[in-house]
Amino acid sequence: MKYSIQKISELISCKAIIHSNNEIEHLLIDSRKIANASSSLFFALPGPRRDGHDFIEEVYNRGVRNFVVLNDFNYSNYTETNFIVVNNVLTALQEFASTYRSQFTYPVIGITGSNGKTIVKEWLNLLLQSDFNIVRSPRSYNSQIGVPLSVCLMNASHTLGIFEAGISTVNEMDNLQNIIQPNIGILTNLGSAHSNGFKNDEEKIIEKIKLFKNSKVIISNGDNELVNDVLEKTYTSKILYWGSGSNCNLQIKSYHKLNNQTTISAEFEGIDLKFTVPFTDDASIQNACSCWAILLYLKIEINEIQSRMLQLHHVEMRMQLLPIINNCVLINDSYSNDISSFFIALDYLNTNAGNKKKTIIISDFSGIEKTNLEVYKSLIRNIKSRNIHRVIGIGEIISEFENDFKVEHIDTRFFKSTDEFLSSINSNHFKDEYILLKGGRAFNFERISLWLQQKSHQTVMEINLTAIVSNLKEYQKHLHPTTKVMAMVKAFSYGSGSIEIAKVLQFNKVDYLAVAYTDEGIDLRKAGISLPILILNVEEENFDTLIEYNLEPEIFSFNIYHQFNNYLKSQAIHDFPVHIKVNTGMNRLGFDEDEIENLVKEISTNKTMIIKSVLSHLVASEDSSDDNFTTNQINLFEKICNQIENSIGYSFTKHIANSAAILRHTNSQFDMVRLGIGLYGVNSSNQFQLQTVASLKTTIAQIRKVKATETIGYNRKGVLTKDSIIATVRIGYSDGYNRILSNKKGSMYLHGKLAPIIGNICMDMTMIDITDIPEAKENDVVEVFGKNLPVQQVATWCNTIAYETLSTISQRVRRIYIEE
Repeated sequence: MKYSIQKISELISCKAIIHSNNEIEHLLIDSRKIANASSSLFFALPGPRRDGHDFIEEVYNRGVRNFVVLNDFNYSNYTETNFIVVNNVLTALQEFASTYRSQFTYPVIGITGSNGKTIVKEWLNLLLQSDFNIVRSPRSYNSQIGVPLSVCLMNASHTLGIFEAGISTVNEMDNLQNIIQPNIGILTNLGSAHSNGFKNDEEKIIEKIKLFKNSKVIISNGDNELVNDVLEKTYTSKILYWGSGSNCNLQIKSYHKLNNQTTISAEFEGIDLKFTVPFTDDASIQNACSCWAILLYLKIEINEIQSRMLQLHHVEMRMQLLPIINNCVLINDSYSNDISSFFIALDYLNTNAGNKKKTIIISDFSGIEKTNLEVYKSLIRNIKSRNIHRVIGIGEIISEFENDFKVEHIDTRFFKSTDEFLSSINSNHFKDEYILLKGGRAFNFERISLWLQQKSHQTVMEINLTAIVSNLKEYQKHLHPTTKVMAMVKAFSYGSGSIEIAKVLQFNKVDYLAVAYTDEGIDLRKAGISLPILILNVEEENFDTLIEYNLEPEIFSFNIYHQFNNYLKSQAIHDFPVHIKVNTGMNRLGFDEDEIENLVKEISTNKTMIIKSVLSHLVASEDSSDDNFTTNQINLFEKICNQIENSIGYSFTKHIANSAAILRHTNSQFDMVRLGIGLYGVNSSNQFQLQTVASLKTTIAQIRKVKATETIGYNRKGVLTKDSIIATVRIGYSDGYNRILSNKKGSMYLHGKLAPIIGNICMDMTMIDITDIPEAKENDVVEVFGKNLPVQQVATWCNTIAYETLSTISQRVRRIYIEE
């Protein structure tokens, strides 16, 4: 698209401040995706976590000079910049897209429904690309934001548009219809996806078909009587039905499946037709019929249709086949789980698996309550009638039907949650079979998909990335408006995984990262982390790579200063950014107060380095009994900073506050704070609630009954005082589980109770006493630490701190990253 900023302002209800009538070619909503700054218009969209207005300065600094902002935004500090000022930024985007769309008169196809929208769109693009110059929605851009961005890709060179529209509740489709303005409509399969947003199926259909308000023709499956009834009551447009019923314009006579192909015979306007597609599953066949009807409506030659249909292929954005563990194949259809799409997926499983064993992993159905017995009974009937080897149900509702699934030839297992499943099943349960994964988004079935793709130790550490973000924002609430955040990701991010955590922190716009050693920083750079990175312990042999990867060293002594200064001189490097560490009472690393004068003189004379920040380390900021000492540290730090600043002649960032000091000593915040253990959910100041980030879990390998006369484990250290039930769990000191916890010094959490450790902890196994937990069984999940057993408590049992407990968990323990 090409529009002047002046013209855009005229198409939107707004106040416009135009300094230069720039030509706009790109609409921008993400500050991280600036490609052509000078021709981009940034819409500062407010969101639940981030407000686009917060990134205007960043976008401005990267060259963008055209913005759409809310009317309360202060734009007075931006010179030579165009601002379109509106009451609602999203409404402005939609309003412009609607007006922009109206200038084009070529055909536009609008697609809506519950399933198949993206596949039909992509297939139509393939089938019609030789007849039209097509513009279409990228990926699944079918939302209130995605649709206007898609439509604004239209231009005069195109001759056909194909756009998706997705809604989840009432009063959403009117906006999308006004933007897409389709003159051809396609209604794909209507399942129970998003049913919670509507009173009933009829209301959902009524809302979805609003997309077709001004369409000349509507393509729909004529075998759905409710859809037919609503369409015919609502529209006088031509409705082109396909299906097996006598009411269907494209009446399907038969399906013949052979050798991974399906030949479909039908009648259209009195003519017998036939075409073949390279699929045998019902999902693909239904989507192909929708496409067939469109091609007939557009009067594509019959011979061409037959030829093109054979060129169709699977679209990976939905159902996927993946080779996984133990010679198994995964059919991943966990993007939706309505009952209609399940039957289609079940057919797909049978078609692809052939004579191999077949397993179904399925969750509760979205939008269907337990009281809707017919839905689940229909599911059970269909499974029983197929040659299914095993059914694994996950969810509170489907678990209620466990007994109904049981027949002689089907193995069944049910779990209340994905966590319970992952903790109870191991990879050896699956071998030489096809596995259908069919679950709702709420069940995080992507975790099962990832787990099935690799063999691993059953002991896992779950890292909740949502909790990381929540904790970050909780601390940010208590910062001065201008105070920045340096996040500590040293020591494998306190055991949580440096790269994964760094990516989340970069996405959420922290200002700095800090690691202990140069190689940690290099790993982050190789993983695509672009944030400034402070190296706390730089070594002479790493100077080359430090420079190469744009890492910033902490200078804490004259020895390291002179080494780095000499290196920079040898490389003719000037003004390299460094961070000066000063000692205010920690007495570990840093320049003492009486060394500052000479340090500043050398830095000023040599000019090889520029001070980016000055920092120090608080000794006991969390301890109220040492508040006077902390205050003295803060005062000394401020005094030294002032001395350096006055002597060096320029300002720099000052930081001394750690997680505890942010709240307990607000005068220590200065320009930046270093957020460490608090980010990972350990609250040393206990002044607000943090979310648990890391949960270490394992499973029970074996349960045995042991008499009081016997002992448990090495050196007979596990002495019993009564007949007991002992569980052996899959974690030991080689996993980083501290051996100090042996012999009842520590416990694990199981079924709502603490189970004490009995005997010495072994290299790979630990024994716990579950005598008082009779419901425990083998493969049950055991929490080593997490939400129910805080890591602080485990650290206390070890006579150490949470830092050590977290950071010493072995990297052989698989980290699973989740977002809620």
